[in-house]
Amino acid sequence: MISSILLAAAASVPATPVWNPTVAIIISVSSIVSVLLATKIQYPLVGPKLPILPVSIPTFLGALAFGHIIGVGIVLGLTNIGRI
Repeated sequence: MISSILLAAAASVPATPVWNPTVAIIISVSSIVSVLLATKIQYPLVGPKLPILPVSIPTFLGALAFGHIIGVGIVLGLTNIGRI
C-alpha cells in the first residue's frame, strides 16, 4: 500500500525530460568543460596517465562524473522552466 504522503508528494514532482539530441548535447558539453577544468586542479596527474590529455585516469573519470551531475542539473532546470 502506498503511503498518502508519497501520493501527495508525487503530485508536485515536475515532468521529467525525454531523451533527445538537445539533452545529449547539454550533458556532453558540460562533461567536456569539466574535463578541461580538471587540468587546473592541484594534482591532476596522480595515478595512471592518459596518453592524450594532461590528466590521469581517476581525474578524467571524476571530471566526467561531475560533468554529468552538472549536465543533469542544467537539463532538469531547463525542463522545469519550460525551455526543453
